[in-house]
Amino acid sequence: MPAAFRRSPAARPPRQRPRLPWWALALPVVSFAVLLALVAGSSRAGAAEVPQGLGPLLEILARIVRSGAG
Repeated sequence: MPAAFRRSPAARPPRQRPRLPWWALALPVVSFAVLLALVAGSSRAGAAEVPQGLGPLLEILARIVRSGAG
C-alpha cells in the first residue's frame, strides 16, 4: 500500500459513544410492565366449558357433512 493512503494514528477523530434516545429504554420497560400485568390479571380467568372426548367432535363433523350434502 502506498504511503499516501496510510493514516497516522493522530489523524483519527476521537471515538464518541452513541447516545440512546430516552424511549429506547422506556419502551421495553413499559412493554414488559404491560405484559406482566396481563399475565398476572389472567389468573382469575376460568377455562371455557368445552365438551371432552371424540364424541362431540364426530357429532360436529356429521352436522357439517349433512348440511353440505342437503
